[in-house]
Amino acid sequence: MIRFLHMSVCRAGVAGLLMVATPRMHAAEYDPLALPAQSTTEPLDFTVHDAVRQRDIPIRVYLPTPKAPAPVVLFSHGLGGSREGSAYRGKHWAARGYVTVFLQHPGSDTAVWEDKPIAQRMVAMQEAASARNFFLRVKDVPAVLDQLTQWNKAKDHALANRLNLAAIGMSGHSFGAVTAQAVSGQAIGGKPFLTDPRIAAAVIMSPGSPRRETPQEAFGRVAVPWMLMTGTKDTAMIGADMASRLAVFPALPAGHKYELVLFGAQHSAFMERSLPGETDAPNPNHHRAILALGTAFWDAYLRKDPAAKKWLDGNGPSTVLEPRDSWKKK
Repeated sequence: MIRFLHMSVCRAGVAGLLMVATPRMHAAEYDPLALPAQSTTEPLDFTVHDAVRQRDIPIRVYLPTPKAPAPVVLFSHGLGGSREGSAYRGKHWAARGYVTVFLQHPGSDTAVWEDKPIAQRMVAMQEAASARNFFLRVKDVPAVLDQLTQWNKAKDHALANRLNLAAIGMSGHSFGAVTAQAVSGQAIGGKPFLTDPRIAAAVIMSPGSPRRETPQEAFGRVAVPWMLMTGTKDTAMIGADMASRLAVFPALPAGHKYELVLFGAQHSAFMERSLPGETDAPNPNHHRAILALGTAFWDAYLRKDPAAKKWLDGNGPSTVLEPRDSWKKK
C-alpha cells in the first residue's frame, strides 16, 4: 500500500481550483481536471419503465459533446436523493467524454421526505433505508442498462449510437454506494448473485460493510477494479459508521483497488449541499480531488488509457491531495 501527500491549496471555489490546475502541467502531460473549451451540454431526462416489476425509474443523462459512442458511467444517489443531485460530477465526466447516467430510485428518493413535516422526516428516512428498497435499487441497475441498450439501437432516440456499452462504470454515494457494491462484485450470502457482468469498474463513495457477514466474506472476491472514497468525518444519521467504511478496503483482494480518505470530509463532501447536523464548512479541494481521482480511474479502466493508469499509480494523486488526506492502492 502507498500513501501520497500533497501541499495545501487555498480555500477558493471549486471552479477556481479547476481552472488553476491545468496551467501547472505541460500540455503533453495527463491531467484529469483539464476540460475542452466547448463542453457544456444540457442534461436529458428520461424514464425507464421496468415492465417485469411495473416500476418507473427516472434517469438524467449528461452527454459528451462529440457524437461518437462513449463509455457509460451510472450513478446511484444516497437515501433521500434524486437524479438531479451531484451535477458537478455529471458535468465533469460528460465533458471528459463519458455518458453519465444518474438513476433515481423510487421508494428511497426525495419523495420520502420532501412533503413530510420536519418532525416526521427522520422516521420516514429510517423506514426507507430498508432491505426491500435495497433490492429495488439493485434491480434498477440492470433494468436501466437493458433500456439503454435498446435506446442505443433505436433509430430515432436521443441516445441512439451514443453509448459504448462495452465500457460501463458504476458509482454511487451512501445508499448508492451500497447499491454500487452489490452490482459490481460484493458477495451477499456467500455469493455475488447481484453482480451485473456488464460493469467493468466502480467508484464507491461512502462505502459500507454488511452487518451479517464479515468484510472478507463480502469483499474478498471482488474481481473488477474498485475505487473507494470516504472522509475522516464521513458519518450519517442513518447508515454506516466510520469503522464500517474503513473495513472495506483491507478486505478487498489485491489488484486494481484504491482508497481515498479525505481529511475532515463529512458525509456531504461528495454532494453539493450540507446535511442537517453538519457544522464544518466545506473544503473546496475535496470536490477537486474527487473529480481528479475519479476521472483518472475511469480513464484508466474504461478507456484503458496508459497515461491515466500511470498518473493514478504514480505521483498524480499527490498533485491534488492535501497533507492529511490518505491515498492507498493495492
